[in-house]
Amino acid sequence: MIIKIEEARYIDNYRLWLRFNTGENGEVDLIDLLHKYPIAKPLLNKSKFKSFYLDEWPTIAWKCGFDVSPETLYERISEKQFTWVKE
Repeated sequence: MIIKIEEARYIDNYRLWLRFNTGENGEVDLIDLLHKYPIAKPLLNKSKFKSFYLDEWPTIAWKCGFDVSPETLYERISEKQFTWVKE
């Protein structure tokens, strides 16, 4: 199965609510990733963090070039390990 984000909303601070094509949904806090990856540093400014969009995959992305794979977000929200399957 290909994991896709169908809906995304800003909650507060560095947290987003996401709904996946699997029907699962939940909140994810991305502060650790913003500190981990230099490309994400501009997003520590909350107004820039809030300006995410769904790209063509679709997953969340920002104009600074940072994005997070739908599979990573799915694992964080569902607490299930994503299994890659060749189709």
